[in-house]
Amino acid sequence: MDVNEIWQRFISLLSEEPGIVDARWKKSAGIPFLYIYTVKADRQEVEQKIKRCAVRAMRGKRLNAETIFVRATDGEWVYRHRFYVPQEKMFCCGNLCSDCIRFR
Repeated sequence: MDVNEIWQRFISLLSEEPGIVDARWKKSAGIPFLYIYTVKADRQEVEQKIKRCAVRAMRGKRLNAETIFVRATDGEWVYRHRFYVPQEKMFCCGNLCSDCIRFR
């Protein structure tokens, strides 16, 4: 699984959403930033579209997504967005955790 393929699928799904004019991503100092140009002015609606497209892009993969708002100016929305593999426990600690390795 290549994260670049996930990013390409995510950006193409995001670009197809109604109200979004352009979507692209760029890494600065190793941190991926998502740039969205839209005609919508509602932050919740834009974030909902990001979440929906991220879920569709990650379908069938063991990934999580994290999106953090950075700034918005004149129809351009900037988010710090990343896809990451969740950390899992590798041994039983004996505390009867709900996600214990013994229950697999």
